[in-house]
Amino acid sequence: MSRVVSLLLGAALLCGHGAFCRRVVSGQKVCFADLKHPCYKMAYFHELSSRVSFQEARMACESEGGVLLSLENEAEQKLIESMLQNLTKPGTGISDGDFWIGLWRNGNGQTSGACPDLYQWSDGSSSQYRNWYADEPSCGSEKCVVMYHQPTANPGLGGPYLYQWNDDRCNMKHNYICKYEPEINPTAPVEKPYLTNQPGDTHQNVVVTEAGIIPNLIYVVIPTIPLLLLILVAFGTCCFQMLHKSKGRTKTSPNQSTLWISKSTRKESGMEV
Repeated sequence: MSRVVSLLLGAALLCGHGAFCRRVVSGQKVCFADLKHPCYKMAYFHELSSRVSFQEARMACESEGGVLLSLENEAEQKLIESMLQNLTKPGTGISDGDFWIGLWRNGNGQTSGACPDLYQWSDGSSSQYRNWYADEPSCGSEKCVVMYHQPTANPGLGGPYLYQWNDDRCNMKHNYICKYEPEINPTAPVEKPYLTNQPGDTHQNVVVTEAGIIPNLIYVVIPTIPLLLLILVAFGTCCFQMLHKSKGRTKTSPNQSTLWISKSTRKESGMEV
């Protein structure tokens, strides 16, 4: 239950405030600031000739220490959907193109039973979560699974061809999604998703917010600076006025004398020569 909640929070973080929500870049590893979220990579190829087969996608993920995406529950599915929506939003130039995930029917192990029950995760996950499109899987020679991403296609009986799953021939060429173990630097924790393994992209894609003591102090001190300046100005003005009044009371005019001298000569009574 706690994993489901953490994944839902991850989806909220992804589309909440911050620079990360504004841009997810193909080919970059997306990580989160805790040990509960795996890392992911959306590998999208604009050129059809650059897309890969199921086995090629699987080897590409494993060569980087990951696996082809397995999905544990609906919360993780929604998180991936949020990432794909971010990646393919209008203006990015990214449109139709399904994504390989790690579900497939390899012919090993269980050989009897209903066709949908024969699909297994290539990374060994025991997850029973499925998100098939309405009339899928069709089985037959289609043994490997993609996550639909056909935003320009007319909806079918199961609705838009977006994010639900379809089995396809394993040699077909598609994009793919990798999944990795969580990555975090314990000496510099972050509060928002961050990107690693960036393939030479020069754009500012994410703002990493450190949760250490110094940054927190900065967030407290900076907003108080205008108030401190106002108090300082008021105090200085008050001191100046008090000093000015004090000088006014002690200063003597040059036309005044501290002694009173009569200008007329008084006659001393009883004093005769």
